[in-house]
Amino acid sequence: MDKIRRIVTGHKKDGTAIFISDEEFETSMIPTGDASMSLLWTTGEVPANLNDDTDGSCRNAGTTIRSGSVIRVVDMMPGSSSPFHRSSSIDYGIVISGRIELELDDNIIKTCSEGDIIIQRGTIHLWRNPSKTETCRIVFVLIEAHPFIIDGKPLPDFMEKG
Repeated sequence: MDKIRRIVTGHKKDGTAIFISDEEFETSMIPTGDASMSLLWTTGEVPANLNDDTDGSCRNAGTTIRSGSVIRVVDMMPGSSSPFHRSSSIDYGIVISGRIELELDDNIIKTCSEGDIIIQRGTIHLWRNPSKTETCRIVFVLIEAHPFIIDGKPLPDFMEKG
């Protein structure tokens, strides 16, 4: 897949807007081999602290950051799927190229194509690339959220073992 260009802005000490960086990133294959990812930026808190000069791509991030936000690019490999999983976050997924299936734990599947936007609200789900030849590229913005409550108890984060 193509490299990802990331342009970051900031301020001089007098408040004048400046460009901090203009870099290209590549995605890196994750251990399961079903996807390749690149972490582009994170914030340690929401609302974000604009006085924090940390390069957001250097912050240690799992799927989400407690009290923070994450943006990453995911290249889902042809024919691959993720395990079923859930995190207590609101996730905005924007399909850049290819097609991806989103399956929920009720076995209902929606197919998403280039330009589609998915708002993933802390549900158990998996991603599947139905193509045998084409990689699907998705940009995800993940922001920590309060968990969904059932009978007074929060639904826990979940990752299918497999």
